[in-house]
Amino acid sequence: MGSRRAPRWTSSCSSRSRGAGREGCAMFVPLTPLDYKRRAVRNFGDKIGVVDGERRFTYREFGERADRLAGALRALDVAAGDRVAFITYNTHHLLEAYYGVLQAGCVLTPINIRLSADEIAYVLEHSGAAVLVYHRDFQDLVDRVRPRAPRLRHLVILEGEDPEAHAYETLLARASPEPGPEISAVDENAICELFYTSGTTGRPKGVALTHRSLALHALYFSVTMRMSDADRVLHVVPLFHVNGWGTPQVLTAVGGTHVMLRKVVAQDILRLVERERITVLLGVPSIYTMLVNEPTIGTFDLTSLRRAVSGGAPASPSLIRAMEEKLGCLCVVGYGLTETAPLLSKALPKAHLGGTADDDLRRRSTTGFEVVGVDMRVVDGEGREVPPDGATVGEIVARSNVVMEGYYRDPEGTAQAIRDGWFHTGDMAVVDAEGYVTIVDRKKDIIISGGENISSVEVEKIIAAHPAVFECTVIAVPDERWGETPKALIVLKPGQRATAEEIVGHCRRHLAGFKLPSSIEFRESLPKTGTGKIMKHELREPYWRGYEKRVH
Repeated sequence: MGSRRAPRWTSSCSSRSRGAGREGCAMFVPLTPLDYKRRAVRNFGDKIGVVDGERRFTYREFGERADRLAGALRALDVAAGDRVAFITYNTHHLLEAYYGVLQAGCVLTPINIRLSADEIAYVLEHSGAAVLVYHRDFQDLVDRVRPRAPRLRHLVILEGEDPEAHAYETLLARASPEPGPEISAVDENAICELFYTSGTTGRPKGVALTHRSLALHALYFSVTMRMSDADRVLHVVPLFHVNGWGTPQVLTAVGGTHVMLRKVVAQDILRLVERERITVLLGVPSIYTMLVNEPTIGTFDLTSLRRAVSGGAPASPSLIRAMEEKLGCLCVVGYGLTETAPLLSKALPKAHLGGTADDDLRRRSTTGFEVVGVDMRVVDGEGREVPPDGATVGEIVARSNVVMEGYYRDPEGTAQAIRDGWFHTGDMAVVDAEGYVTIVDRKKDIIISGGENISSVEVEKIIAAHPAVFECTVIAVPDERWGETPKALIVLKPGQRATAEEIVGHCRRHLAGFKLPSSIEFRESLPKTGTGKIMKHELREPYWRGYEKRVH
């Protein structure tokens, strides 16, 4: 089995960055997204680079605010390698943090605002966050988690007041701009972002990404999507989710325009596409389903759009067709994971392929083929590539510079995910003769609902804690709006009674809203294997009968 370094926050220049025998090279420039901000400020300084509601910032203004954020963190005596957490919407403040936090030598840790207080308290404790920056709308949430995060040294509030917190704008106004280190002094292998994603163990896992991974991911993304300074991207994908799909780095790198979206409302998205002349949309299938079914979509001018990408969960050909009809642009599926920063593949059309319009639509609805910079394969249990027949199922594995450094404080999880030099995704797929991969099932019991990962084990543990529950399991069932949702199958203890409403109420006290079971069914027993394991596949099958894939 190949070895993999355990996650670390800083390192000296290593063979991984310079390579053996590189001492005599004329030049070595570390890879870091900080160089992209420098480039944007220098080459597009007077251009509007960020739009957030009625506020507009040129790249020069954006750069100065990021510099002041770095200076403010230094003034708070935050040390290099400290984690700086954010709980906020897609605001210009979080986009500034993608650079300012890194310039201060710290690690940016955006937290999913949809998590429960218990889950957020766990993330703060596990990451050891020293600073928490939060929007005023989450004051009640912060008040609940604050006592459970003893290592928090500073609170910073956005667009509000809290006697126990610093005001963000006041901190910036008082700070001396700190442009950060010279690019040549950056350790490209130092971890600079930490994202928490759900895992099969129930607790979120901290995915550690380095300067090098993020910088290269932006280049791979740019080549694949043919990004330029003419592009204007609406940040529909949350910046706390999977590195914002890479847009904070790639769009800055090319000098494009960031347009922030704080809350997902169909008419707001369409209005901003029209007003800001958005060229690229990225979102999960449930958002596109909402858009194409919005009654007023025909009243908006969407002609600026050149491409829409659906990811985070599988999309059906019918959805891709509806997207193209309603949005009027090329629509494709993308695939990736938090652990890969995230982009691994894109279902782009290949110019040399013929066939009918239906053939083209089918290809663009698949998981796609590997992007530049990624080696992605579908392998069997022995690590051999499956035949490209579109029928033989294997697991997707990937090898690339964009793969995470590891799971923070989880060497066993890291060793399980990265084996023999390959990252094992846990997604089961087939591959056709043209190299298009299609996910057909999941090896892990992760439910992907509206692009959000839900651990069935985590939900099961909460339900099992109810005093009336004897045993339970949680499975994914198809849902037309969210793709799939969790369904709980429960066996009650003899003589005990409970209603579905009671079970959901119990879950609501411990889980984020999107993790709650969408339906509950009480059963006399649950089928088990000879070793006593509940047979989830058998339980799922009736709900997915008639569907080509076991994901939706």
